[in-house]
Amino acid sequence: MQLFAALRPPADVAAEIADALGERDRLLRWSDPAGWHITLAFYGEADPAGCAAFLDRALDGRKSVDVRLRGSGTFPGVLWLGVAGEDLADLAAAAAMGSGEQRPYRPHLTLARCSRTRPPTAWTEHLAGFRGRAWTADRVELMGGGSPYRTLRSWPLRRAGAGREPTLPS
Repeated sequence: MQLFAALRPPADVAAEIADALGERDRLLRWSDPAGWHITLAFYGEADPAGCAAFLDRALDGRKSVDVRLRGSGTFPGVLWLGVAGEDLADLAAAAAMGSGEQRPYRPHLTLARCSRTRPPTAWTEHLAGFRGRAWTADRVELMGGGSPYRTLRSWPLRRAGAGREPTLPS
């Protein structure tokens, strides 16, 4: 089973995304909202117990991160929402299991798959001004399976400044 570590948006943030999308056309293969996530690290075909043992160590004492979904874009074959979060790259680096990934970490939430040759410019324009509410991501999930992805195990992150509002620029 393909495994990855991820953050999941809260239900109200997922509802904001669904509202922003509105009616979806059939030209794209839309991701199931029940599986929406922000990937921190991809492990590929891996042993769940081994990944869990690694994450037990890697996430011990890690702080929660403030996150906001904003803007949109495409990778070849993917329509996504952008993700802002001050300590997100550090959390992703901690969750990486020596994958040797050479590309810089680019946090995003995949909305749909599309043709690699015809990016969905109407959708990127439609979502360009999207700004979801900020939230504090306080749990990392080990996910896998099919559509939708399912959580195999989760790890709480230590609250940084309990009782405060998330602090991200709009």
